[in-house]
Amino acid sequence: MAGGNRIATSTYSFYRFGAESNPTVDECIDRAGQMGFDGVEILELQLHRRDNEYLQSLKRRAFDAGMSLCGLAAHQSFVSPDANSRNENIKKTIDSVELAYSLGVPTVRINTGRWGTSADFDTLMANRGIEPALEGYSDQDAFAWVIDAIEQCLPTAEKCGVVLGLENHWGLARTADGLLRIVNAVDSPWLGVTMDTGNFLDDIYPQLEAIAPRATFLHAKTYYGGGDWYELDLDYDRIASIMNQCDYRGWVSLEFEGKEDPTTALPKSLALLREAFKGGSGK
Repeated sequence: MAGGNRIATSTYSFYRFGAESNPTVDECIDRAGQMGFDGVEILELQLHRRDNEYLQSLKRRAFDAGMSLCGLAAHQSFVSPDANSRNENIKKTIDSVELAYSLGVPTVRINTGRWGTSADFDTLMANRGIEPALEGYSDQDAFAWVIDAIEQCLPTAEKCGVVLGLENHWGLARTADGLLRIVNAVDSPWLGVTMDTGNFLDDIYPQLEAIAPRATFLHAKTYYGGGDWYELDLDYDRIASIMNQCDYRGWVSLEFEGKEDPTTALPKSLALLREAFKGGSGK
């Protein structure tokens, strides 16, 4: 979109946890195109097939709809004292990078992972994303594991031309300081930040400002109909101003987390983001 950042939606915006049926990635691409989005970010767990024929068909589907496949959101955890577990998650991340390459996707969202000492996600949210380390270990150990694991993924990322985007997504990256500690330690052009507007529960705007200069992808949360675990009243004009000050030219990808039907909530979210980011420097 000339004169503003391009707006995508994640297939996650159509996904409903616990639902008996969810739209396929194919269907999400079609619906996003009909709604007028510029691109689609794929949540990897929604891919019901990973064979090359299917992946190439998704590229063609997006092309026919006039959209780009702009991102892939992977799931992995490097926070474990078990070296075998970390190695499995390194391999899983490398597989995600190669999957993105097959899809023509330029960036993969990654997480630090977390300790897993919370009874469940509801408990984690009740504790505002904070959880204790495993007995006998500390966050200092976890930072070293995560930094080492990411560094092992970078050669594949560089070979494939796929930027890893570490998200402020609970765990060690629950705060801007924690996230930047990792990104600065790795210090690679193939590691950036997937900046999520809805994952800082305290001091939201100062923390977003802190990570914005390193952002290579932006997740924009909306909560029409109310959120499941929490709901933030986000000022997207202010967020867009933060990104403009950093000359952010990248994608803005909607992650709808409200209870309203996506068929009505996503067009409203698109209009909100179009208006806020229309003065951006994206091409």
